[in-house]
Amino acid sequence: MVLLGPLPTPGVAYLTRAQRATLGVVISASHNPYPDNGIKFFSAQGTKLPDAWELAVEAALDEPPQWADSASLGRARRLDDAAGRYIEFCKSTFSHDLTLKGLKIVVDAAHGAAYHIAPKVFHELGADVLDIGCAPDGLNINHEVGATHTAALIDAVRTNKADFGIALDGDADRLMMVDATGRLFNGDELLYLIVDERLGRDEHVPGVVGTLMTNMAVEVALKQRGVPLVRAKVGDRYVLEELHKHRWNFGGESSGHLLVMDRQTTGDGLVSALQVLQASLRSGQSLAQLLSGVSLYPQVLINVRLRPDQDWKNNASLSQAIHAVEAELGDQGRVLIRASGTEALLRVMVEARDADQARSCAERLAATLSS
Repeated sequence: MVLLGPLPTPGVAYLTRAQRATLGVVISASHNPYPDNGIKFFSAQGTKLPDAWELAVEAALDEPPQWADSASLGRARRLDDAAGRYIEFCKSTFSHDLTLKGLKIVVDAAHGAAYHIAPKVFHELGADVLDIGCAPDGLNINHEVGATHTAALIDAVRTNKADFGIALDGDADRLMMVDATGRLFNGDELLYLIVDERLGRDEHVPGVVGTLMTNMAVEVALKQRGVPLVRAKVGDRYVLEELHKHRWNFGGESSGHLLVMDRQTTGDGLVSALQVLQASLRSGQSLAQLLSGVSLYPQVLINVRLRPDQDWKNNASLSQAIHAVEAELGDQGRVLIRASGTEALLRVMVEARDADQARSCAERLAATLSS
């Protein structure tokens, strides 16, 4: 056993592969508060393991334990330069002919595992770095900072007149970014920007994987560039499965999980941020300028509480209402209805070019379920 931490989740993925380990294990609250600490696993290739493997582990937990004597348990050692190795890996994914000199960047590590790594990555590439969310105490992970609470980053960028703001979540596999004006860019926009930069360098991009929640504006913009978008279930592991299936390199979620497979084997907030900065530097344009042709469609999400015996899938009234809304929207919007994985809720989402139309349609669908 080799001990690495504290280290971001993608850092463990990288070192699992680099150290030729059989398995990588991370204990983290991810983007959640500290009471929600859980476990993430990585294969020897540095990829997340499939659902079937995790279900098999859960089933094995119900079996009688098997005991081993102390001498057979193995030994643990610490890889003292784990953080330094991961920092160098992140820097290696940034073009060697570019530098961040002259840029002021605010880095928010969400009081998480990248607190001692993220500022160094950007500083060592030449940036003037201001850090927030880099003082973990074991209880404050993701508390009012980071990719899930971006108000602190926006304020810091504006107050310090920074060029960019970079927000990670607690285990640093999510990314949100802010420009000099304080405008926030989510995962959908950043994914398009990364792909667009590669296309501008005449790289072949046969397709991109998003999720059921990926904004339709991104799908339309990619289609205009001749790149199809395939939608996976919500969750970066499902995006990864589709990427492997198609042998594509780019995928992501609006939440900020971005996969750049020719740079890293899993979602990596630091590597993704460097890809975005690289695109801005090479073009000489701001993030807003690079995304001037992509205006996200308004999305309205309404959570409807389900009764224990409510069969929404076979609800004829709901089915009729969905068909009516889809006919009204045509190719200018879409409907997504899915059950929550953790609560007795049905999530009703309508996306349309017009915000009022999106809200009206979503409310009509929700009312059908509530009646």
